[in-house]
Amino acid sequence: MHIGLILYGSLNKLSGGYLYDRKLVAYLQERGDSVEIISLPWRNYLNHLRDNFSSGLCRRLVRLRADVLLQDELNHPSFFMLNRRLREQINYPVISIVHLLRSSEGHPVWQNYFYRQVERLYLSSVNGFIYNSLTTRQAVKQLLMDHKVQKSPSLVAYPGRDRFHPEISAAEITHRAQSDILQLLFLGNVITRKGLHIVLKALKQLPTDQWKLTVIGDTRAEPSYARAINHQITQDGLAKNVSFAGIVSDDELVNYMKTSHLLVMPSSYEGYGIVYSESMGFGLPAIGTTEGAAWEIITHNRDGFLISPGDVIALTSYLTELAQNRQHLLEMSLAAYNRYRSLPTWEECTKTIRTFLIQLTQGVAFDTS
Repeated sequence: MHIGLILYGSLNKLSGGYLYDRKLVAYLQERGDSVEIISLPWRNYLNHLRDNFSSGLCRRLVRLRADVLLQDELNHPSFFMLNRRLREQINYPVISIVHLLRSSEGHPVWQNYFYRQVERLYLSSVNGFIYNSLTTRQAVKQLLMDHKVQKSPSLVAYPGRDRFHPEISAAEITHRAQSDILQLLFLGNVITRKGLHIVLKALKQLPTDQWKLTVIGDTRAEPSYARAINHQITQDGLAKNVSFAGIVSDDELVNYMKTSHLLVMPSSYEGYGIVYSESMGFGLPAIGTTEGAAWEIITHNRDGFLISPGDVIALTSYLTELAQNRQHLLEMSLAAYNRYRSLPTWEECTKTIRTFLIQLTQGVAFDTS
């Protein structure tokens, strides 16, 4: 197959969505397919909207020799009108890879109203969908408010769990659970949606001799929020217990996951949450929220906890329980270790997508849901 893929910036950007796209491209190329990456520059939302009037971009896509064009849904502001112009000029289907709707994030009401209108127009302009979760599929269905999404070819392909191929034994997990103060890991860019401020509010209620928190992620993604976090840490006297590792290598990340007890990332919304599944491979129970797709990975009170977004009281209670009851921590750690093995691999994910694309290019319209 000849496949086009449209995204903003570099395919190597650090995020779950870009990892998903990167794994897919690698798999397609390994199977002999050609993939042409069409990279649009990162700009603000307004400038992305202007791409719809770019005659150069339109000509490039009309001339594209492809059996199918994949568009990362993140690029929706650039194509909500342009796709309609292309429709009469191209003979290949346009499939949107939907990781997370912008309108599902916690923006002000007026902003989300605007984003919903643009995303609705975009989603109704494509020929089919690849979703990263059942939650994402449902969000698209609700946004479109009609039967188009049910009639369009679509696929739910969960991200893979096995980027790191974790090597850790039940004996090692048992020893870890019974030793040291509670080592907490926050793994995500330091942005409001990920909920680090909620974690810190909860930890303020715990004795500082019971826990340590390591934050791994880009502190430059939302500078004003990062400054507020630093102020919160200083004001609450938590500086000795919280460390920022920044962006780390895969080997360093593996070491952090091996030596931590618990992943805590109570995001206000996750389209999936690859870090939850990856950390479970190292026997880390995960704390997420009831909003978004964390429930598709985490089973509450078995291999992690699910709290309502912003519920500091519940988070404090669960952290206190695991810090003081190491038998419960061990049981949840082993349950997370087992849960990991039931989740799909990247091979399974990307193979399913390639099969979907082959059938699509052969004119087979279907919904695998």
